[in-house]
Amino acid sequence: MNPEPKLAGVLVHPTAVIEAGAQLGREVRIGPHSWIRENVIIGDGTTIGASVVLDGWTTIGSGCTILHSSSVGAPPQDLKFRGEKSYLEIGDRNTIREFVTINRATVPGGKTVIGDGNLLMAYVHVAHECIIGSNTILANAVNIAGHVTIEDYAAIGGVTAIHQFVRIGSHSFVGGGSRIPKDVPPYLLGAGNPMRMTGINTVGLTRRGFSADARRQILRAYKILYRSNKNVSQAVAAIRTELPLIPEISHLIRFIEESERGIV
Repeated sequence: MNPEPKLAGVLVHPTAVIEAGAQLGREVRIGPHSWIRENVIIGDGTTIGASVVLDGWTTIGSGCTILHSSSVGAPPQDLKFRGEKSYLEIGDRNTIREFVTINRATVPGGKTVIGDGNLLMAYVHVAHECIIGSNTILANAVNIAGHVTIEDYAAIGGVTAIHQFVRIGSHSFVGGGSRIPKDVPPYLLGAGNPMRMTGINTVGLTRRGFSADARRQILRAYKILYRSNKNVSQAVAAIRTELPLIPEISHLIRFIEESERGIV
């Protein structure tokens, strides 16, 4: 059914299906043959392309663009799932390109969460219970297993596979064609299968206004972690004693200490 007239400013193609109960904000645009299910909420100024399916208990923020043939909020690809009420929350100003699939959570009341200002390129898959921060870039065909966390401003190259429960640190960069079985520390640069870290994300850190001193301390920390003969515990202890505990170094230490899968 098409939306009621009270949805002022909404432009829905006559072939789209909007189920009763769906909530559409102002200036929403919905393209041909798209299907908006009953529990979906769409924020102001969001554009939904052609043949998009928005399913489940899904909330999409304002100013987003979802291009054609994407599936957003579908049930998780998890044999444990029994149709429970679970959620997908997507923030504002996200761009979700063609054929992207994003699943809601597996457990009752659980959430898959995507922050603000992210770019998910074509064929990206985001599985159940993932948490993606803000201002990330996920290039074409990045495949993210369940329970993965990607922090703010991380960038991941195309055709990369990320193992379940992995964390990708903020401001890190992963080259295309990688396989990520363990956590990627913030601010660093890596790629490959097997994955290996090769330096710090100098270009990204510079573009985002990190000071020369902060970049220098991050590089020193990287060298202690990956270019000394210390194990991880010894390296963290050395970083803590040898480097100034500026916010970036403190975040790096905390990220490593909280890692459950271990770092790459």
